[in-house]
Amino acid sequence: MKFMTERKRGFTLLLAALVASIALSLGSSIYTIVSKELALSSIGQDSQFAFYAADTAAECALYWDTRSDVHPNTFATSTDSSGNAAAVSCDNVSAPVSIVAKSASAATSTFEVADLFKDVSGGYCAEVLLSKSFNAVTDTESTFITANGYSVACAATTTAPNALQRTVELEY
Repeated sequence: MKFMTERKRGFTLLLAALVASIALSLGSSIYTIVSKELALSSIGQDSQFAFYAADTAAECALYWDTRSDVHPNTFATSTDSSGNAAAVSCDNVSAPVSIVAKSASAATSTFEVADLFKDVSGGYCAEVLLSKSFNAVTDTESTFITANGYSVACAATTTAPNALQRTVELEY
């Protein structure tokens, strides 16, 4: 009889080790899933802020273009009517306008808006390319705005490993 009692004790130890290993595997799996979900959530939030930066800059360029109401021949000048350097103001941040190309029937300008949503987390960046062209045959003007929003500040757009870019394009 003594021999059979000893066998039962060894079985209990084996069962306890099996249950512990199953619990450890489940815990490890849950931890892995939660850590991946947190990383995806963070990427989603950064993507959303990059889109907001691009959308804000595109709307700023649209507002600037419609308020200035300029023809491609006079568009993208380096100074305004007062002789000051041309600038766009977005979200209380002033951005100087740079001329990329200019001809008799087309003009392209760029500007960079830094520190968007600065109160949220140190600021985001957006770069805008605004192109206007005039077709003399059809007497129509077309405008194309491309705004690239970034999830990091302007100084870190090329160096930050976690920088996300979202683009908004407007054509009218």
